Amino acid sequence: MAFGWKLYGDGKTPPLGEAVAPDERLSWPRTVGIGAQHVVAMFGATFVFPLLMGLDANLAIMMSGIATILFLLIVQGKVPSYLGSSASFVGGVVAVRAAGGSDAEVLGALLVSGVVLALVGLGIHLVGVRVVNRVLPPAVTGAVVMLIGFNLAPVATATYWMQDQWVALATMSFVIVASLLLRGFLGRISILLGLVFGYLLSILLDLTAGPITSVLPGQNLRDAAGALCEKEGPYCLATAFPHDRVGFDAVGDAPWFGLPSFTGPSFSVNFALLVLPAVIALVAENAGHVKAVAEMTRRDLDPMIGRAVLADGVTTVVATAVGGSPTTTYAENIGVMAATRVYSTAAYYVAAVVAIVLGLVPKFGALINAIPGGVLGGITVVLYGMIGLLGAKIWKENRVDFANPINLVPLAAGIVIAIGNSGSDAPLLRFSEDFSLGGIALGTIVAVVGWHVARALAPAEMKASLLREGPHPAAGSTFGSVHGEEAMASFGERDRP
Repeated sequence: MAFGWKLYGDGKTPPLGEAVAPDERLSWPRTVGIGAQHVVAMFGATFVFPLLMGLDANLAIMMSGIATILFLLIVQGKVPSYLGSSASFVGGVVAVRAAGGSDAEVLGALLVSGVVLALVGLGIHLVGVRVVNRVLPPAVTGAVVMLIGFNLAPVATATYWMQDQWVALATMSFVIVASLLLRGFLGRISILLGLVFGYLLSILLDLTAGPITSVLPGQNLRDAAGALCEKEGPYCLATAFPHDRVGFDAVGDAPWFGLPSFTGPSFSVNFALLVLPAVIALVAENAGHVKAVAEMTRRDLDPMIGRAVLADGVTTVVATAVGGSPTTTYAENIGVMAATRVYSTAAYYVAAVVAIVLGLVPKFGALINAIPGGVLGGITVVLYGMIGLLGAKIWKENRVDFANPINLVPLAAGIVIAIGNSGSDAPLLRFSEDFSLGGIALGTIVAVVGWHVARALAPAEMKASLLREGPHPAAGSTFGSVHGEEAMASFGERDRP
């Protein structure tokens, strides 16, 4: 099934206890309305993550629409999902930027990860999904997700928060309160609501309190003589200066309609290794999302897990080949389906077309790029921490035993390596002038390889203890849901209307 949707009943909202299947649709006006809900649900994360990675947010939104269409075609319309920008790559991209990587080199590293993800998906499709859990057991997957999230802590606090600490604090507080008090759809978009709140607060403060004096990253590192610092200058200080919180000059100059700027990738083995650990998180995430959709639609979608991972890899390659953001399936939109009981892929095609149209409005992209750093600070301290804690959620749901040294020792070492080396230009292992490892890349290698080596060397009783681990009967998928977007969408189990 691709485009041949059957009309559900009389085309109206399904009664309680019933649902609209993926190959069905409501009347077109109602389908467009559901599609609009999907656009709002995916919107906050889809433009936030490109901003955090230094990529074109407007292009990322447009490519998310194209990626969604490609995904639905590859999975033959059986797994309704929206493909938005992925949070899992943010840590690796930050590491590439810290090592001096250009936009093209960032895109090249992301494209390589997309190729690897597609090959993993093809392998899963051919040999079965169980191989994933053998190679990447929940103990390892949880550790990788945790180190990716917590490695980003200095970006949230030192880069964004310090640009406007009071707006950051207010935005963070709003997100926390909104996530607790709002229900249903509004609760799932609390991050987007926080962005709007912080944006409006910044404009109000510019009008009432005037400019703020703070540090802006990348524009104000100067030596004692006032010259711009070299990258490794020993006496450079970050100089605070007055500036408006929100600048609308670029918004006014941008045209209403036009193509976004396309950027081609260039490739570096070293930078690719910094980004590759995100593939582990994405394999687990896609599997978890397919399981969630299968449970809601009451269909056996296990045979589609390999296709879903393959499709995610293909769409990441397509998006990053032209300068867009890496993609992933979105839990926010799964939450919309849970609330509306409408699983029709027709609504996703509508959402995809809307995203493509938005990507063709440069003025809209300029408005996104004007989001103040303080607002992003308030968002990221919550978001990055929750990405890390989702790793702990995987451990908890799968009853990982940390009294067992097989789990405790190598995973502890990998996590500390990744977090301790965060924000540093100096790698922990340098093999040559052009090849080194540190942060997320080295931490992931230690966690994954170390766990398997420890398991091979451990005595029989320690190995036997691993057999008692596994998903709790109430926990759902073995793979769990390991993505920051789910945290943003639900802040827990909040998929109820």
